[in-house]
Amino acid sequence: MAQLKVINQNGDELDTIEVNDAVFGVEVREHLFYEVVKWQLAKRRAGTASTKGRSEVAGGGIKPYKQKGTGRARQGSIVAPNHVGGGIVHGPKPRSYAYNISKKLRRAALCSALTKRAQEGRLLVVRDLGLDEVKTKTASAIFTKIAKDPSESKVAKRRSCKANALIIGPRAEADSALKNLKLSVRNLPKVNYLPVEGLNVYDILNHRFLVLREPEVRHLEEILG
Repeated sequence: MAQLKVINQNGDELDTIEVNDAVFGVEVREHLFYEVVKWQLAKRRAGTASTKGRSEVAGGGIKPYKQKGTGRARQGSIVAPNHVGGGIVHGPKPRSYAYNISKKLRRAALCSALTKRAQEGRLLVVRDLGLDEVKTKTASAIFTKIAKDPSESKVAKRRSCKANALIIGPRAEADSALKNLKLSVRNLPKVNYLPVEGLNVYDILNHRFLVLREPEVRHLEEILG
């Protein structure tokens, strides 16, 4: 079975835990990431773009000018598509861009993403994760230490916190320490808190580190293993 290091909030290694290879030790199939991320982003599209057709544009009840004798092309209505301000031909209408993919594919992609982060050493199991008070400065210090983005860009250097991490935990309202942590990371640009029920491929790949506790590791093994 694969093993993961357990660290504390200072980044010190405390222990190792064995994890299920069916979740954290599968073959990484990166082509599944494209399929699942495309599906996720399609579901997020608002689909509210709308244009007016010829019958919906105001005006056009009278012929603009007589049929013959003007030397101009004949016209029947000012709301015809060839007129400025006229109706749009085959324009977009409100619609849903969502479509379905199989649960088996989604599960395989999620396990591949978890395995990829574990193989890279970017899946961090932290013991006693949480804060005694809501303090962004304290949260910044913790994640800068354990999940520091190695980027040396000018933008990264200007930031007080270079951490880039997705924190996975229970719904924060159930634990005061985790609720304080969730509120503390809201102003950190690349650190986000997500309930374990909402774990998804897009958010895993969009963060360099995945941070969670041992109970969440066991929960993922139970539902994905």
